[in-house]
Amino acid sequence: METALLEVKNLAVHFQTPGSSGGPGGVNKAVDGVSFQVFPGETFGLVGESGCGKSVTALSLLKLLPTPPAILAGGEVIYRPEGRRPEKDLWQLDHEDLIKLRGKEISLIFQEPMTSLNPVMKIGRQIGEVLRIHSAEKAPTPEEIRREVLAMLDRVGIHHPERAYEAYPHELSGGMRQRAMIAMALICQPKLVIADEPTTALDVTIQAQILELLKELQISYHLSLLLITHNLGIIAETAHRVAVMYMGRIVELAPVKELFHNPLHPYTLGLLSSIPRLDREGELKAIPGMVPNPLHLPAGCYFAPRCPRVMEVCHKEYPLPREAAPGHTVACWLQEK
Repeated sequence: METALLEVKNLAVHFQTPGSSGGPGGVNKAVDGVSFQVFPGETFGLVGESGCGKSVTALSLLKLLPTPPAILAGGEVIYRPEGRRPEKDLWQLDHEDLIKLRGKEISLIFQEPMTSLNPVMKIGRQIGEVLRIHSAEKAPTPEEIRREVLAMLDRVGIHHPERAYEAYPHELSGGMRQRAMIAMALICQPKLVIADEPTTALDVTIQAQILELLKELQISYHLSLLLITHNLGIIAETAHRVAVMYMGRIVELAPVKELFHNPLHPYTLGLLSSIPRLDREGELKAIPGMVPNPLHLPAGCYFAPRCPRVMEVCHKEYPLPREAAPGHTVACWLQEK
């Protein structure tokens, strides 16, 4: 059996929330016992609505969340550089070792490039800085850095790389900024790329181009990709396996085709039913109710107050993940019947 490149075990990230308007504060369990694996060459999707904990999961893997306010409450993030032992627990590495790993072996494409790129530094210099930091032995010359950065800008589909090299972020379009972010993430040829909603701020045409580019680059560099999105259409087109998150927990995990053809969790069914379709008339279906207050979560299953198939046991105890089919796990009391 193939060994996972990245294995996340019972990840827990909490935030201590101060009170407001005289009300008490509390602990927001933004990520609460999340476990999954990413295999070499695989695209693993993490999907869910806004606020479910997707981005916190992504940032916490490389300890990019400020602590405080974030509390790394527990879990392991096991990274196997060649998909085999020796392995590293990223949460146990010291700061210097993490810096050496970030950008070189594991890269992150942020959700909004305009806020992630330095507004007063030219694009070429920002990408070249990654090469300077992670050069193994002999530091590359400015000419060598420029040559490699221009080649990468061309590789990600920027038609005038010399012009983009000398441009500031605000001088590029949203699509070009995202391509520059991808170039920065891939310049050191990492083994794993974490893409945190890489197409959210882009129009549909550019979105399709960026997704196609990521697929091409994944094949070319044999990358593993952890793709975080709220768009199930993107997951259907690009991912091999997918985990569905709700209120900081994974409620269903399956191969993509299996999930779309045989969704088992009522929340997954609700997400799929709310997608507009040309072959379906009438009003769009919506998941009833509201997301619960993360400081005052309901007893039992967190989705129970909104679930159309709720049972008495759902209000008493949270269900453990259960394997309903090979590679298909779901946390729902309906599967215990």
